[in-house]
Amino acid sequence: MSKIIIACQTIKDEVRLALQETGVGYPVLYIESGLHNYPDLLRKKLQESINQLENVDTILFAFGYCGNSLVGLTSPMATLIIPRVDDCISLLLGSHELRMSLSREMGTYFLTRGWLDNEKSLLSEYQHYVEKYGSAKADRIIKTMLHHYKRLMIIDTQTCRPEEIMARTENFAKSLELQHETITGSSRYLKKLFLGPWDEEFITLKPGDTVTLEHTLTEEKKFSNF
Repeated sequence: MSKIIIACQTIKDEVRLALQETGVGYPVLYIESGLHNYPDLLRKKLQESINQLENVDTILFAFGYCGNSLVGLTSPMATLIIPRVDDCISLLLGSHELRMSLSREMGTYFLTRGWLDNEKSLLSEYQHYVEKYGSAKADRIIKTMLHHYKRLMIIDTQTCRPEEIMARTENFAKSLELQHETITGSSRYLKKLFLGPWDEEFITLKPGDTVTLEHTLTEEKKFSNF
């Protein structure tokens, strides 16, 4: 069987680590991380990537739903395997239930090195406001944006020392009066994506089938019971 992984550039380090730990040698096609801010563009890019693949019978998506960006994807030749998670946070925590539990406990903004380095991140946006308006006004702007959040949580995915990330986020969290914490991530979900079994934690679509909104809504309703 010929398999390929399509993954978000943001979690490149974590994908590489999971591949190393599993010994899986499937090729990986990385998609530009910033596209998840634009669901229609991300969907278009993903479908174009699928259409360009040849001699592949299974496509493994290291992606979450990302604002329904995956809805409409289809392949006439390959089976699509998609984690039943709303975004990459659950993938990196290894559990959708854990992510929901943490969010219910306290409004939590999650970060990894990938989100800091590979995107227009919250910290880079904050720095832009500081340079443009000064720190006092920048604080007010970001506090308004994050008014639902009480905690900044770094996910330690074992791809770097968490102190490296904390050094970049500690003052930011302090200035915004956010609790600053770390949590140990897990590669369980990614390893299961690469090795199987593809059970109820995954959407499995046969060649010719299309990702529908129902695929994502059904699971969201299930998780809402936790």
